[in-house]
Amino acid sequence: MIKISFPDGAVREYESGTTSMDIARSISEGLARNVLSASVNGEVWDASRPIQEDAAIKFYTWNDKEGKSTFWHSSAHLMAEAIESLYPGTKFGIGPSIENGFYYDIDTGDRVLSSSDFAKIEAKMKELAKQKNEYVRSDVSKADAVAYFEEKGDEYKLELLEGLDDGSITFYQQGAFTDLCRGPHIPDTGKIKAVKLLALAGAYWRGDENRKQLTRIYGVTFPKQKELTEYLELLEEAKKRDHRKLGAELELFMFSEKVGAGLPIWLPKGTALRTRLEDFLKQEQIKRGYQPVITPHIGKKELYETSGHWEKYGEDSFRPIHTPKEGEEFLLKPMNCPHHCEIYGHKPRSYKELPVRFAEFGTVYRYEQSGELHGLTRVRGFTQDDAHIFCTPDQLKDEFLNVLDLTMHVIKKLGYENFTAQISLRDPENTEKYIGSEENWNRAEQAIIEATQEAGLETVTELGEAAFYGPKLDFMIKDALGRRWQLGTIQVDYNLPERFELEYVGSDNQTHRPVMIHRAPFGSMERFIGVLIEHCAGKFPLWLTPEQFAILPISDNQIPFAKEIEQELSVHDIRGYIDDRTESIGRKIRDTELKKIPYMLIIGEKEAESGKVSVRKQGEGDQGTMSVSEFISYFKELL
Repeated sequence: MIKISFPDGAVREYESGTTSMDIARSISEGLARNVLSASVNGEVWDASRPIQEDAAIKFYTWNDKEGKSTFWHSSAHLMAEAIESLYPGTKFGIGPSIENGFYYDIDTGDRVLSSSDFAKIEAKMKELAKQKNEYVRSDVSKADAVAYFEEKGDEYKLELLEGLDDGSITFYQQGAFTDLCRGPHIPDTGKIKAVKLLALAGAYWRGDENRKQLTRIYGVTFPKQKELTEYLELLEEAKKRDHRKLGAELELFMFSEKVGAGLPIWLPKGTALRTRLEDFLKQEQIKRGYQPVITPHIGKKELYETSGHWEKYGEDSFRPIHTPKEGEEFLLKPMNCPHHCEIYGHKPRSYKELPVRFAEFGTVYRYEQSGELHGLTRVRGFTQDDAHIFCTPDQLKDEFLNVLDLTMHVIKKLGYENFTAQISLRDPENTEKYIGSEENWNRAEQAIIEATQEAGLETVTELGEAAFYGPKLDFMIKDALGRRWQLGTIQVDYNLPERFELEYVGSDNQTHRPVMIHRAPFGSMERFIGVLIEHCAGKFPLWLTPEQFAILPISDNQIPFAKEIEQELSVHDIRGYIDDRTESIGRKIRDTELKKIPYMLIIGEKEAESGKVSVRKQGEGDQGTMSVSEFISYFKELL
């Protein structure tokens, strides 16, 4: 017999070799029908996999992130089975689940697939799903695995096998399809009721531009048709809110091939919006004791070798800039922190000066693959609202809590009510990704955990999501469409102060190493604004919107009065313009609505004679007639 522990603390005994599904069924048939996979001693398993020893168990259903991931990964296998059935000889790369759905990278040889093939593949997937074929896991020797894929002529699976140890290889089979896979998978294909293939893209094998480009097919599936219908409606809404589309329509930003892919150019209205965001944070930072600094866009390569960024980010950086001086190389900076370390270290420091808080809106550069670029949310040049705090170990918790307070203030000011605070720690199985000693990492991780507990902040913990130099607290924002975005971040770092040999003289007259906090409430200005555009569908908070009103004179006779109003509103820092085009008032109203201007002030003969304006609110219509002073009071109450 083995002991099974449940999340509520209960312990039951079962025969060795029982499965998670058996255990679920012993609790209730309803639970068993809904189980997709299970956590067994912290590892996600198939519900049908036998458990041979004492274990802690947790069931995953469609309502859990892990359950959805299992469902969608299994759907990728179902799509692969359908494609192999329809197009024999297809070779397969990888087919993971993603945040919303799955994809599979495939090589169809000389055959070119297009979206016109989707209906046929979807129909085949539904046909196969109805067969309710079980996903069967089997352990396979490396020799047998190699022999199987050699016979199929699938060089992609053979290459994946090269990196696997004998004894760790598993196959999964459902119906007529067998794949190299770690799993886990759902019990059978019958749980997949609704299918939609969404897009095609090119994807270089293993992300290497020198390798063959495969066809990546994206799809999504659901256990109910109703859920797919709702999801597709959400996708349609997302298309309307796409920040690339709205950014062009609202004249906020642009891209130019001559300037370069992934390098956004801010137009006047976008610059006004971005500047207002920056000014808001700058004012908050000054109140909280930050000192503004400015650093160059480039630095000598040695700077980033010292920091570790060249080792960890070198492949993703722009190539070094070679100067006329022999052996001298510069880099476009991938991070601001090494520059701020140099500022701290440029003179002796005393414990009496600490904490020191340096803040900069610093532009950094990463050479993202061209296929990964996406509007403002994935670019090659972006500005971080960066700050670095140098403090004593005793000050660390208070400083972290102060940064947490600032980040929460920023999130709430922008109208985000739904977010998750994620503690991002090391991957204990992959320590070569990180720099620094075990002791420093333990201290940094503990500091974040204690500070969030003291603040009463609800958190989730993710292993393997830490920065290479330290753990962090990431803010995962949920937008109006329910999508999650990682925006603000706070990081604790004992390692860079060590690498840069930063010091302060303590009260004991001895030298000590400061602790460093990296923080960026917005994250990147580009990404933050891209997400904000989609979250509010271009209808920005009133305090932030570049143009808050449009004055619409019905005829040229009202233009002098319109200019008087514009002047008076500008005195009160209310921003807008006069639409003096020779268009009908109906056309002017329609155009202003499309520009998402919050307020329209319409002036006809009657309004000009009475010294009033007719006020319309964007999306809501007539708000009545007001004097200019009444509108100013009304407007200020809304800010």
